[in-house]
Amino acid sequence: MTHINDAPSFYRELKSRFRELLTKEGILGQQVVINTKSLTPEEAIGITGRRDFPIITGKDVMVQAECMGSLGQAFTDAPSAFCGTLEEICSLDLTEDPHSRGLFIAALNAVMKHLGRADCTVHCRNQGPESCAMDVVRYIAGRCGRPNIALIGYQPAMLEQLAKEYQVRAVDLSPANIGQERFGVLIEDGRIPEVSQDLCRRADLILCTGSTVCNGSIVNFLPYKDKILFYGTTLAGAAPLMDLPRLCFADRYQDLP
Repeated sequence: MTHINDAPSFYRELKSRFRELLTKEGILGQQVVINTKSLTPEEAIGITGRRDFPIITGKDVMVQAECMGSLGQAFTDAPSAFCGTLEEICSLDLTEDPHSRGLFIAALNAVMKHLGRADCTVHCRNQGPESCAMDVVRYIAGRCGRPNIALIGYQPAMLEQLAKEYQVRAVDLSPANIGQERFGVLIEDGRIPEVSQDLCRRADLILCTGSTVCNGSIVNFLPYKDKILFYGTTLAGAAPLMDLPRLCFADRYQDLP
C-alpha cells in the first residue's frame, strides 16, 4: 500500500481506488440509487442476550446502504441520509465531514458486496456476536498461539472471550466505559493517543475495530499493519481496496434466531 501517515492521504487513496473500480466496472456514471438510513439497535443487531454492545449503549449508530440489491453497513457517530449516484458518493468530503465518511463507507460496502469483492458487510444479529467472538478466539489460537492482545474498541462479547484465554489490554472512546473494569480488564482511555499507541507497541496482536475508518483514527493504527487485525463489518469494503487485514464472521450468523 502507498505509504500513508495522515487521514487526508488515506481517504484520497481510498476514494481514488474506489472510483477506479467503479469506472472499470462501468457503473460510476450510471444512476445508481443508494438508500441509506440509520438503523435502530434492534434492526442492526437484533435481540441479544447482553445489552452492553456499543450500538445499544452508545451514541454511535449503524447506517445501511442498499445498492444494486446488496447491503452495506457502517458504524458511525455521524449518521446521515443520502440518495444519489455513485459518482456523487465519490465526490463527498471524507477528510473533513464525518457524515460523508459514514455514507461513503456504507455505500462502498454495498458495492463491494455486489461485485463479490467483500463479504460480511452486514452485522450479525441476535446470538451471532457471541458465536462470532468464540470464532475469533479459535482463529487466534490456531494461527497466533498465545499473544498479548490489544483490543481497540469495546466489543463486550469479544473481550469476554479473549479475557478467558489471553492477556488483554483494551481502550475505548466512550466515557461510560473508560476507567471501568470489564471481565477483569481495565478499559483505558482511547481518546488519549499515547495510551492507544502504548497498547499497540506492547502487544503481540492488535484487534482494532473497523469503525476507525469512520471516525478517522484508522491512520493511527496503520503503522502496526504487520500485527493488526481489523474486526467487524464497517471495514468490509475498504480492507480489500487498501490491502488491510480484517477478521469477521458475520455471514455465518445472519440467520440465527
